[in-house]
Parts: sequence; structure tokens; C-alpha cells
Amino acid sequence: MNISVLVADASHTKFAQAICDEIAISAKECGTGIAKRTPEYISEKMLAGKAVIAVTDDDRFAGFSYIESWEGKQFVANSGLIVAHEFRGIGLAKSIKQRIFRLSRELYPAAKIFSITTGAAVFKMNYELGFRPVAFQDLTHDTEFWKGCEGCKNFHILEENKYERCICTGLLFDPKEHIRINVE
Repeated sequence: MNISVLVADASHTKFAQAICDEIAISAKECGTGIAKRTPEYISEKMLAGKAVIAVTDDDRFAGFSYIESWEGKQFVANSGLIVAHEFRGIGLAKSIKQRIFRLSRELYPAAKIFSITTGAAVFKMNYELGFRPVAFQDLTHDTEFWKGCEGCKNFHILEENKYERCICTGLLFDPKEHIRINVE
């Protein structure tokens, strides 16, 4: 079976509910917080060209991630990385992460890209792409972003720490730290 990882479009909105269901199941299994999203929100990301989806050659949803921009496009979050249970363990998450990162760089070349995670695998994927761990104060200060954490069972920890610390680790890719100089 072949799996394509591509920028999502209107033809993929039919998978929005399945994506939300997979996110909810995974959050429960992990015992950690994953921000809840609605099928409408997921569909909006697809229609805007700000999502990546993995689809099998027999047209089944296999994985997903999306982009959200903050503070006038100064910050971009790679969020919602999920792989359907039956497709885990084959490296699909890494392919999705790499594609959503490239899409973020294409759409927002000057933006700092960030991610927050409790997962070692996501931490490692981000690190391999050039992200580094940072304090939360180095991430977006947009209150709308942090409202997305309200659905997390650990939100009280974030609130108690005045949005400076939580169980998640903040990771940041700053394009200014990755400037390439070509010397002839």
C-alpha cells in the first residue's frame, strides 16, 4: 500500500471528523493533553492550504498536521500531528512533520516556527529539523494560542505557572539562526 503525504485541500474535508476522533482517542490513551479541535476547524485549515494530510492509495486517512500563525505571522505553530493507529510505527509521523515544516517555511519564510509537546518522538523530530527547546516566554504571547490549551487536562498547571511552564516542552525554529552562506 502507498501513502501520499500532501498539502490538504477541499477533497480531504471528508476526513475532518476522523481526524478529530483520532486526536481524542490518542489524548485519552497518552494521558496527556492534546488541544481539542472541531471538524469545522480542521476543514478550514484544509481549505486554506494550511494542513498536510497522509492518505492511502485506497483513499483512507492515515495522518494529519496543520499550521496556525500568530502575532501578525511572526510565529507559526505546527500543530495537531496525528497518525491513525493502523499506520503507526512505519515512519509516517516523521514524513508528515517534515512536510508541515516545509509548508510552514514556504508560507511564512520569516516566521519563527514553534511546537509544544510532551512526546519524546515529536521532540526528536523537531530537534532533527533544527528546533531547540525554549522557555514558554520565547513563544508567542498571543492569548488566543494559549486558549487552545484550555481543553488539555493539564491546563491548570499552565495557569498556575502564569503561562510560563507546563508539562509540555516548547520548541522553536528561528530562521535567523539557520541562515546559510554560500561561498564560492
